[in-house]
Amino acid sequence: MLFEKITQAPPDAILGLTEAFKKDTNPGKVNLGVGVYVDDEGRTPVLRTVKESERRLIESEKTKSYLPITGSPEYGSVVQELLFGADHPLLKANRVRTAHTPGGTGGLRVGAEFLKKFAPAATVWLSAPTWPNHKGIFAAAGFKTADYPYYDPGSHGLNASAMLDALQKVPEGDVVLLHVCCHNPTGVDLDAGHWAEVARIAAARRWIPFFDFAYQGFGAGIVEDRAGLAPISETGVDFLVSSSFSKNFGLYQDRVGALSIVAANNQAADAAFSHIKTVVRVIYSNPPAHGGSVVTTILKDTALRMEWEKEVAGMRDRIARVRRELVGGLSKRHAVMDFSFITRQKGMFSFSGLSDAQVAYLREKKSVYMVGGGRINVAGITARNLDYTCDAIIEALQKA
Repeated sequence: MLFEKITQAPPDAILGLTEAFKKDTNPGKVNLGVGVYVDDEGRTPVLRTVKESERRLIESEKTKSYLPITGSPEYGSVVQELLFGADHPLLKANRVRTAHTPGGTGGLRVGAEFLKKFAPAATVWLSAPTWPNHKGIFAAAGFKTADYPYYDPGSHGLNASAMLDALQKVPEGDVVLLHVCCHNPTGVDLDAGHWAEVARIAAARRWIPFFDFAYQGFGAGIVEDRAGLAPISETGVDFLVSSSFSKNFGLYQDRVGALSIVAANNQAADAAFSHIKTVVRVIYSNPPAHGGSVVTTILKDTALRMEWEKEVAGMRDRIARVRRELVGGLSKRHAVMDFSFITRQKGMFSFSGLSDAQVAYLREKKSVYMVGGGRINVAGITARNLDYTCDAIIEALQKA
């Protein structure tokens, strides 16, 4: 029998950690692994604007019929405006096409399958480190992957010179995956000068930029966080953007994402998008409607849009505050490491500087769960577990 010959697959590096956390009977356990925002009470809230949007949709909904293959055109329009700004030259020139996908992961996979049709020999270059699932997504589409330097453990910051030097050597036609903001797993982002240089190199070397944009609004602001897309949009090169509304709308279980492609002109965009449709058709045929309708309703209503931006700012401010409190708590306990770099990082994640041995000690001895390499989800720290987490880290620094 076929199934009897199959051995157990290894657990996912992040979701498998959550499974272990759930089985842990320690009442003081802390989950800093999975990338889900929680509030000060440890809950993942439903945003007020989402609740209001859902109320309106329930009252007005008249059908559950299929959406088009690439989703509602209205959804595509609001996604593009959020990515680039309503008056952006790319939109005026009709050079962007957007498909509604099941989450950012779906956007990455559809983009990968599309690229495999037209650049089958390409290598996909990923930052070292990157979100672990990136390698799996592109490998599943048949791509070879390679790393470019990104994080500098010594400074707990960006290894800019090594990164830019490596990007200068990426062959023409290869694909380079770039995190627009709130880099996962490090929390270390490029500044405006770095993005300008990346755009210049991409245009000169003629490799294909593929942007992963999962945390818009969690770094510096809705508009500020899209700054990395501006320089590349001025070069005329083709590029792709996978975006997600899991975090900034709290729509984790509704799987709301998008894949946007930018081409040299309207005709090229239409041709490329026709192949995006063929990819979607054989994977999931049509996107789910509910989450996309929620996003569209909020972004098209001026009052709801303003309230949503306040809610995003509240989440962003809380994460920044928790970073300060964590660093302050460790400093107060006379940690042998200087953790002040954590306050300079952006978004939900931080490369904490903890070793794999210390990560293992925290999990096994203290029931504090974080991903190998020391990545922590800062948003998982609450007023209830802050002191315990700080005490546990100090103990791990001393004993592991």
